Amino acid sequence: MLDWSDRHCRFFHRLLTRRARLYTEMVTTGALVHGDRARHLDFDPSEHPVALQLGGSDPADLARCARWAEQWGYDEVNLNCGCPSDRVQRGAFGACLMAEPALVRDCLAAMRDAVSIPVTIKHRIGIDRSADYGFVRDFVGTLAASGVQVFVVHARSAWLDGLSPKENREVPPLRYPFVHALKRDFPALTIVVNGGLQSLDEVQAQLARVDGAMLGRAAYHDPWLLASVDERLFGSVAPVADRFELIDPLVLCTLGDLAGSLCGRCMTGRPGPGGLGIGGSGSGRLDDQRSPPLGDGEDHPLDSDQVPVAGDRAHRAVGGDDGDGVLEVGRQHDVTEEGRRQHVVGGGPEPVDQSLPGGPGDDRRVGRAPGDGDPAESPGANPL
Repeated sequence: MLDWSDRHCRFFHRLLTRRARLYTEMVTTGALVHGDRARHLDFDPSEHPVALQLGGSDPADLARCARWAEQWGYDEVNLNCGCPSDRVQRGAFGACLMAEPALVRDCLAAMRDAVSIPVTIKHRIGIDRSADYGFVRDFVGTLAASGVQVFVVHARSAWLDGLSPKENREVPPLRYPFVHALKRDFPALTIVVNGGLQSLDEVQAQLARVDGAMLGRAAYHDPWLLASVDERLFGSVAPVADRFELIDPLVLCTLGDLAGSLCGRCMTGRPGPGGLGIGGSGSGRLDDQRSPPLGDGEDHPLDSDQVPVAGDRAHRAVGGDDGDGVLEVGRQHDVTEEGRRQHVVGGGPEPVDQSLPGGPGDDRRVGRAPGDGDPAESPGANPL
């Protein structure tokens, strides 16, 4: 979701829900080790709880980047094993890592050894055209040996050859029963479903079977959906009652440190992502200040943001680098004051396969940290 769910979009989403957990765009270990670390890691304090999603396959580099995530103040660090992009595959990370569960286990163990914040994983139910539940069951079983407790599962396989990232969000059938079976077979783990969820009604239906749900593009294309999350899923008062309540904070944000960066699509009724219905199809002046996303929000090996929403016992999230994970909405977690975790999930209309082959049933952090140095190399430096 390059250029879609960046930190400015997360700022906007946080105005709509206080309880959902937000996820960043996927950031590669190489981008943090060799690139502009602050540009990738800085965020606004209002985004909490927020998780950093990493892409990589070297345990030492992932551990190093997880430490930076903790120093920067993230509440969670997530390893992406779901992105099917060709560029990501060439970097030997993303969904192709599902073919190497022992390596993924070692990566997660190294990350957990390096930090005290939760380490989680996001993955698919399989790779290529296999419809074998045993594959994802064994994958999760191997990874659980690392001590990781939270698995965000996109309920479709990643076809690594022959499909674009967009097609990988639409062509492989959704198999929610695979995700439900994981919860049955691993009751001690927190299982969060992702992929194809378009409404809070669908999220609530899933929460009867798993611990959480993650939303992505649904929350981006229809952000007002998030305004009902706190009340419906957490029993809390909604932070806003009317779309117009969002104008002042967004204008102040645009005039402040984030000038020129906030995506005007969030405010206008212009066709495309994020329309709130404020103004008409011709009211896109703010929209025009920013170039459109590359391609169709195609996954990119550098960035991809997500947002989570929570309920009584499930993860609910919005965002995700394979296009369906921005926010989590309903998993219990000790990060928030009430021990609940927030996430949001999304995706577009896709075929749903209800069968289960092979299985039983179905500071404002917008600038640099103090000083220009690396907090990991500057003892005592506080990036917050």
